[in-house]
Amino acid sequence: MQRSKIFKLSANLVLLCSLNLTLLAQQVVQWRGPDRKGVYQDASLLNFWPPEGPALAWVNEEIGNGFGSPVFHDNKIFISGEIDSTAYLFALDMGGKILWKTSFGREWIKSFPGSRMTPTIRDGLIYVSSGIGNLACIDEKTGTLQWLVKRSDLHGVSTMHGHSESPAVEGDMVYFIPGGEDTNVVALNRFTGKIIWVCKGRGERPGYNSPLLFRIADRTILAVFTAYSLMGIDANTGELLWVHEQVNIPAAERKMGNGDTHSNTAWYEDEAIFYIAGDGNGAVKLVLEDKGRSVRQVWRNPSIDNYMGGFIVSKEKIYTCSDSRKSLLCLDAKTGNITDSLKCGTGNLISDGKMLYYYNQKGDINLINPGKGKMEITSFFRVPKGTKEHFSHPVIDHGILYIRHGKALMAFRISKNN
Repeated sequence: MQRSKIFKLSANLVLLCSLNLTLLAQQVVQWRGPDRKGVYQDASLLNFWPPEGPALAWVNEEIGNGFGSPVFHDNKIFISGEIDSTAYLFALDMGGKILWKTSFGREWIKSFPGSRMTPTIRDGLIYVSSGIGNLACIDEKTGTLQWLVKRSDLHGVSTMHGHSESPAVEGDMVYFIPGGEDTNVVALNRFTGKIIWVCKGRGERPGYNSPLLFRIADRTILAVFTAYSLMGIDANTGELLWVHEQVNIPAAERKMGNGDTHSNTAWYEDEAIFYIAGDGNGAVKLVLEDKGRSVRQVWRNPSIDNYMGGFIVSKEKIYTCSDSRKSLLCLDAKTGNITDSLKCGTGNLISDGKMLYYYNQKGDINLINPGKGKMEITSFFRVPKGTKEHFSHPVIDHGILYIRHGKALMAFRISKNN
């Protein structure tokens, strides 16, 4: 081989390795997995479980009260919990043993006491928030608290059921929704906690929402709910680009606890946004126009009352729970019309790219084959550990299904290889 060709091949390999390292360095571990969609792609998972359910690999009952899900990085598990009114971040090994725990101030102990967020990890730093509205940064390896910004520092306002936000991260910024009139949405330097920009938005209190970051054309947009608005904000500058108002509650009747709970993170795909706000407009499809500077509503189905269960968009179908119907529904993504219904309670939904996993509020884990138009439960089991409400979203990682129920984190083997 000629020396020039060898040099060119070596240069290409170096460039490829450099690009791969850059992509790895930019990886964000976060709420509901990649793109916050709740889809954990894994072709090795079982299509049926034994009658008694999948094998329980281990359980940890020392993580404190809470409803947040775990995340995984560098062979460790990270999850938050409340003990004696204090917010903690826990690091566990892959067998469920606690490696360290770090406190980051007071935690929510009123209605539904406990933590209510999933940690976000970026380049060795973990970002966590508490139910009283504080935001903190913690070192991933040591558990050392790097910085803490209190709700009062950001002029934040309280909500009826506690601040419920898994922080979003992009570049050198971490985004947060204090909900103040002058500091409605903020971007902070993720290394120092100092404010970079402020967006006044509509001046509304937070909507229990974990925001979504997505890119269209040359712009990165932060899509986030406050009490009565879905807002699109330029993630680099804080400019408010557009607002999609929730119109089900007249302005004169808007007050805390009335139409202001929008816990489902929006879904972005092919220059369209899908959202489900059970306490707002219901299920909605928006199309982005003018390179993301505006939105146009395509359809709206106000009967879809999913408050916090998450939803999945797949193959021109939308899968979502209905609180009032106590069912899992399938919608046509082109029209928003209901095409199928499965009576299995109100719950939280994720996918492995093929099957649906539905954790209902009675404590049943349902494995569902969406089929070609008719959903079918292929297996189910009841969560054996924990107490209080079944509100947490399931997570799948390396062939293990993780379920959090109160103080208990359980790991179930669901892979054909286990």
